[in-house]
Amino acid sequence: MSTLDEAQSRVADLVAAARKAGADAADALYVRSESTQVSVRLGALEDVERSDGEEIGLRLFVGSRSASVSSSDLSADALTALVERAVAMAREAPEDPYAGLAPEEMLFRGTPVDVDGDDGADPAPADLRERAMAAEDAARAVAGVTNSEGAGASAGRSTLALATSHGFAGAYRTSGYGSSASVIAGTGSAMQRDYAYHSARHLADLEDAATIGARAGARAVGRLNPGKLPSGAMPVFFDPRIGGSLVGHLIGAITGSSVARRTSFLLDRLGERIFAPGVTLRDDPHRPRGLRSKPFDGEGLPTRATDIIADGVLTGWLMESASARQLGLAPTGHATRGVGGPPGVSATNLYLAPGAASVEELMADVKLGVLVTELIGQGVNGVTGDYSRGASGFAIRDGRIAEPVAEITVAGNLKDMFAALVPASDLVFRQAVDVPTLRVDGMTLAGA
Repeated sequence: MSTLDEAQSRVADLVAAARKAGADAADALYVRSESTQVSVRLGALEDVERSDGEEIGLRLFVGSRSASVSSSDLSADALTALVERAVAMAREAPEDPYAGLAPEEMLFRGTPVDVDGDDGADPAPADLRERAMAAEDAARAVAGVTNSEGAGASAGRSTLALATSHGFAGAYRTSGYGSSASVIAGTGSAMQRDYAYHSARHLADLEDAATIGARAGARAVGRLNPGKLPSGAMPVFFDPRIGGSLVGHLIGAITGSSVARRTSFLLDRLGERIFAPGVTLRDDPHRPRGLRSKPFDGEGLPTRATDIIADGVLTGWLMESASARQLGLAPTGHATRGVGGPPGVSATNLYLAPGAASVEELMADVKLGVLVTELIGQGVNGVTGDYSRGASGFAIRDGRIAEPVAEITVAGNLKDMFAALVPASDLVFRQAVDVPTLRVDGMTLAGA
């Protein structure tokens, strides 16, 4: 694994070479990743994968023309040819008045925030195999489980370094671990499948493998013999493991590129209340050990905690420099990128603040409703906000979770859904996007 100093030296040297070759401005990104993945099925080792690779990407500007290139060959000759090719490409590219590096006066300066993203652990493949076995054994031990799709465990580490020609240089390292299990319950045409997983930056934070497996088994068995619900309007509850998808649709609608292209259903809602009073959605890039924590963004700008939704009000767009220039605004420190191409936009560790009522209290007045635990398909229109997705989960009858249901569709419009959304009090920080159980009234269910 490259040291952080070595990684920073690589990108600094590449930027210097680009400037020497005729670029007016440039930035370079280096990424190295190591990972080990072990999978088992039916008590036997199925696969062990090990990957170890490094890539470097260069983006340069000749006037308002730009080009991006990348390479996994980091030899001196390969990088020299990379720079020459990028300069030649940029000179032939169309002009783009919005392209360019981030504003120099906004660059990150000083000591990076320590987000505790790397624990230094290096579990052996045998340890990962033991964890995967424990997860599958626990899942298969659940009464009613009849088969297994397998279980897995993984460990990895990444190094990222970024340098720009106008003064930014930074690097950081992250570790990551995961454990999962997927099993089948029932037989014949009555079979049902479900899964469970957990990911963490520190190995010590990774959930016990047997707990993960037991959850996968219980979920699969709980889905056996599903029924259907009658069609009509009713309260829809979104389980925390899939409720974060609603937040994802919101983020997609408030990125600078969507707004600049006028392809967002929230185009004219900046500064307006789009959720109920009291609803808060926070982006927290500095959460210790957070799955997406980082001290600076993909353009070298500082990251900071932001209430994207404050007391129900949409506070701003998420922008990298190009879309910010197009909108006449400032970038927000949400740029993200790979080694190839220009920066995009992404939030970091998102969470919807919990409400005051428990799940049981939110369900208490529901005569007939549904708790959705799985969503199917991609039926969301980002321009209009129309929402229609296949789903399965559990009926809610007289305020209590009842029988499993499948082959249903839940539909509405995201603007109406956001306005009606009520969060429960059961928020747990577990994923990159965390939400409590969500109640949304007024949706339409298509069932039997």
